Amino acid sequence: MTATLVDMGSQTERADMSAPRRADKDADFSAYMAARQPALYRTAYLLAGDHASAEDLLQNAFAKLYLSWDKVRDREALDGYVRRIMVNENNSLWRRAWKRREHSTDTMPETGAHESYDDGLGGALWSYVSTLAPKQRSVVVLRYYEQLSEAEIADVLGISVGTVKSQASRALASLRARAPQSLNPHESGDER
Repeated sequence: MTATLVDMGSQTERADMSAPRRADKDADFSAYMAARQPALYRTAYLLAGDHASAEDLLQNAFAKLYLSWDKVRDREALDGYVRRIMVNENNSLWRRAWKRREHSTDTMPETGAHESYDDGLGGALWSYVSTLAPKQRSVVVLRYYEQLSEAEIADVLGISVGTVKSQASRALASLRARAPQSLNPHESGDER
C-alpha cells in the first residue's frame, strides 16, 4: 500500500492540541501561505478565469489545507495537494445549479497580468482557453502554464496518464479549431 499525503489521525489527537502546538501550526501554515500564495494564485486564476473567483478558489483551498495541516505527512508535496484541492473545488463549482444560470458574454470584464513577455497573442489565446470544459482546462493549465509533466498532472488530478493525454489532445484540437489563423500556424498553409 502506498503512503498517502494526509494522515487521518484520531479524533482525540486533534482535540488535544495544546496552545504552543497550535501556535507552531499557525506559524508554519502562515509561512507556507505567504511564500506560495502568489504562485498558487496564478494557478487559481488560470483555473477560474477571473480574479474574484480565483481569490475565492485559493481561499477555499487554503482553508481546507489549514484544516488538514497536522495530517500532512509530506511537506514537499504541499503545492500538489493545494493544486488538487483547487481543481476539485473548481470542478465542483461548475456542477452547482447557480453556476449554470450564468451566461458568457463576448467581452471579458478583466484581463490577467502576464509574468513574462507577451507578443500580443497570449491574451487572445487565453480567451479561447477559458472556454474549454473544466477537465480540459485543468489539464491545459497544469501542463502549459504550470509546466507539470503528464505524470504529475495525473497525480494531481487523480486520473491516469492516458486520460491526461486524451484531455490535452482534445483541448488542443478544440483550441486549433476555434483560434484564428494568426494564432494557428497549422491552418495558415505554413506547415513544415
